[in-house]
Formats: sequence, structure tokens, C-alpha cells
Amino acid sequence: MDLTIQIGDKRLSNPVGVASGTFGYGSEYEELIDFSAIGAIYTKAVTALPRSGNDVPRMVETPSGMLNSIGLANVGVERFCNEKMPYLSKLPCAIIPNVAGSTADEYRAVIERLESCPDVWGYEINVSCPNVKHGGMAFGADPALVEGLVGMLRKKTPRPLIVKLTPNITDITLAAKAAQGGGADAISCINTLVGMVIDVKKKGTALPGKTGGLSGPAIRPVGVAMTYAVSRAVTIPVIGIGGIMGAEDALQYLLAGAWAVQIGTGNFVNPSIARETADGIAAFSKQENLTCIRDFHRFIP
Repeated sequence: MDLTIQIGDKRLSNPVGVASGTFGYGSEYEELIDFSAIGAIYTKAVTALPRSGNDVPRMVETPSGMLNSIGLANVGVERFCNEKMPYLSKLPCAIIPNVAGSTADEYRAVIERLESCPDVWGYEINVSCPNVKHGGMAFGADPALVEGLVGMLRKKTPRPLIVKLTPNITDITLAAKAAQGGGADAISCINTLVGMVIDVKKKGTALPGKTGGLSGPAIRPVGVAMTYAVSRAVTIPVIGIGGIMGAEDALQYLLAGAWAVQIGTGNFVNPSIARETADGIAAFSKQENLTCIRDFHRFIP
């Protein structure tokens, strides 16, 4: 079984990555996991300037999942390059910073600074961020904004560009096609769904910001359905995300049309989940006589 994945002009050693915001900057897990078992670390979001994030509490449990309202808290691109990349560059897996911003110029500034880091494999562009120049609407909610942003960033780097799409949109395939049109090398789908938890006793919302991003097993069927739709709307690889708690969940994404997967909330429950999932994919492939990831895609029309 060949578990390697081609994205742009680079390859991932296996299809299992750990999702942005759930794995910190890698060092938080160094005593808990063998990094060689991971295809890629999609880092905590990186913005042009440091962000302190939202007020606490920032997370609340829900049935079969959780809501988070972290607010893209991070050290900023300068400290990321100077303080985080020296550690990350020593790891035996691809390092893919998740790039975020409030304006197109902020995305550009982050990419331009990261281009000086030789061990960055590629970039995951988070288009779920609110565009302050367009009334706070998420970049990913408007296909024209997606294509324009990706097209601008494409001119700034030869490294793989992976566009992470929001599910909070009428038709995710339109955003996916726009990302490909702008020059994206792959699509990540999906980001979290908007949700709210109300504390009945306190008669108020559990999160200070009222809403948060829903993740965990509860969103897996949505992620699988959107991965299926996007994989048939574009010709570039799709990376499935949402509610993966083991190999069987990941296999659903691969059978739906994904070339790779990312594990998010599952890392909080089981730090070994990425290795176990990769092993499970390999075992299934051997059992079913599959020789590469493409073979998964012939079962479901």
C-alpha cells in the first residue's frame, strides 16, 4: 500500500494529519506521540501580529462534541518563525502553518514572512476568518473573495496552498471551485460549524462570545457529505476533516473522495489517534487489496 499523497509538487508520507488548533505547535505533544507516524502537522493559526484571543471560558462540551471560541490566539508570525519553527523543523513530518487574517494584506504579510522559513512544507489558508473590509463576512462565504485571495497568495509562493473552507455557506462547492480557480493545490473541508450552548441555570450563553465552532463526532456526517460534494466539484486533492475518532471514521472520508484526512478534537481524547488511524487505514487497504489512496475512490460514484 502506497500511503503517500501528492499535493502540488510535494508529497506527504501518509494521509493522516493533525488539525490546526488541536495540536498547538507540536511541542505540547512531544512526550505523547511518535511524530514519524504523522503525515503533517497543521499548526495553530498564524496571524501577522500576536493575538490574545477571546475571553474565557473558551470551550464548552456538547453532546458528541465541543464548542470553541479561541479567537485565533497565537504568538504572531515573527515569533512563530523565531521561536516555533526551530523546534518544528526538526520533526520528521510536514509542517504546514495555518494562515489567518482579517484582511487580504494580513494574509499576504504572513506568507511573505513565512517564505523565509526553509522548512515550511506549505500553507493552509483559513478562509473562515471575517474580512473586516467587507463588513465582517468570512472570506470563504464569497467565492469571488476566495478566488481573489488565493490568486494573490499564489503569486507569493511556489509552495503548496491548501484552502480550508467554512461549512457555514449555502454551497461549499462554489467556494471550492473558486479556490481551485485562484491556484489552490488542495482543499481542506470542513472547518467548524457555528453553534451555541445556553446555560439554563444562569440564563445566559455558556461562551462569552455567544457562539462558537462546533467540532467532534457530531459533525462527521456533515464533513463526509461536504467532502463527497467538493471532491466531485474540483480536480485537486481534498482533505477531509470533522469528527474523526479512529480509522473507521477516516475511511469514510477516503471512500467519500478525500485523499487525506485531519484529526482535530480526537487528539484531546487520545494523543495516539493519528498513529492508530494511519495503521487502521493500512490494515484496511491490505485486507481489501487496495494499492493506493486513489483505489478508495472507485467504490462510491
